Amino acid sequence: MAEIFDHDLFVIGGGSGGVRAARIAAAEYGANVALAEQYRMGGTCVIRGCVPKKLMVFASGYGAAMEDARSYGWDVAAGGFDWPAFRARLDAELDRLEAVYRAGLSGAGVTVHDCRAVVEDAHSVRLATGEVLRAKHILIATGGHPFVPDLAAGVEVLTSNDIFKLDSLPESVLIVGGGFIACEFACILNGLGVKVTQYYRGEQILRGFDGEARGHIAEAMRANGVNLHVGTDVLEMQRAGGATLVRSTDGREAVFEKVVYATGRVPNTGGLGLESAGVTMGRRGEVVVDEWSQTGVPSIYAVGDVTDRINLTPVAIREGHAFADTVFGARPTRADHQLVASAVFTQPELGTVGLSEEDAAAERPIEVYETSFRPMQSAFAGRPDRVMMKLIVCARSRKVIGCHIVAPGAGEMIQLAAIAIKMGATKEDFDRTVAVHPTLAEELVTLRKPVRSA
Repeated sequence: MAEIFDHDLFVIGGGSGGVRAARIAAAEYGANVALAEQYRMGGTCVIRGCVPKKLMVFASGYGAAMEDARSYGWDVAAGGFDWPAFRARLDAELDRLEAVYRAGLSGAGVTVHDCRAVVEDAHSVRLATGEVLRAKHILIATGGHPFVPDLAAGVEVLTSNDIFKLDSLPESVLIVGGGFIACEFACILNGLGVKVTQYYRGEQILRGFDGEARGHIAEAMRANGVNLHVGTDVLEMQRAGGATLVRSTDGREAVFEKVVYATGRVPNTGGLGLESAGVTMGRRGEVVVDEWSQTGVPSIYAVGDVTDRINLTPVAIREGHAFADTVFGARPTRADHQLVASAVFTQPELGTVGLSEEDAAAERPIEVYETSFRPMQSAFAGRPDRVMMKLIVCARSRKVIGCHIVAPGAGEMIQLAAIAIKMGATKEDFDRTVAVHPTLAEELVTLRKPVRSA
């Protein structure tokens, strides 16, 4: 006798990956799908990540833009930044986007449960209401959350999640961490007029990115007013009136109105019942999956940040879509995790795809093509900003295996460069491409001689 299920698919998590999987499975392949989300639809990216952060990046750049405008002849003056007015518009935009996500699920025929769900066994999900539902397949797409160390216990600290909900901007802030989230918010808050100090225990910020690009951004952040200290960590914290007294490992002692921890993120798997169901978990609590996003329990899959593969929203979307194609569309599809471009929205931005110089040199003989210069727009305004562009070329195949751009609009440029590199373009293909002048991006096709080989 065939087993009876309430649904073909039950998705736990309403972020980008889970919503894409649910919608494709239901709308394109006719699956009976349900989804549970305990907070807000849209997940980290839409509600407390990429989207509100990028809007804050835009907001933080207008002060400097108005200064530049005066150099270009405009009679303008910046008044004070109205955080409550900006936040009201931000909240309204996030409400709109959440409604779009919900409408997409509803239009696809997905049943939505606005509550927490946990896994009971290979085919059963228990809702916070107490209801137990049976599904032929279960997809875990619960994302991740900011990590805060035990040192911060008992002290009021913020995470990136909290910054979007501040009632007012602090006068001073300490940001602890050196990853892209820490660096982005250091630049954002600095641009909005907050006195920003940043501590990172490592030797240089943005670990894992190209070494020269990391150094270039660190210098630019300091030049723009961020009080950045590397090789420095928090030793002790205690409340001091309405602020926080922080003692650091380098002997420094300072008081900050707010302390923000941006020391990484961990998968949202606590209390989900996965281990009891037989799912293998990794060292950091991530769900271990194969190339098809399938766990060791055949009926349970996982996509997105909860798997701790490449923690980027577009990757989660690709994984969710590939899952639906494979399981419900009879179209076996693996998500491609090779040559995934990314951007760090510091000021200036970093766009990157492929290997860093350090990683490439450890694998094969390479040539490095590079330039650094003052861009026309900021040079005219009298600012000292510098752009950096770098291509890593395999000396044997001549393929471009890495591209790193530190510049305004680097995120936009790297998306297009990534297409060529994904297609296997050689350095000679770049050389044959006629430059668009005058632009920053033209430098990518006018780098004629390597600056070094390794």
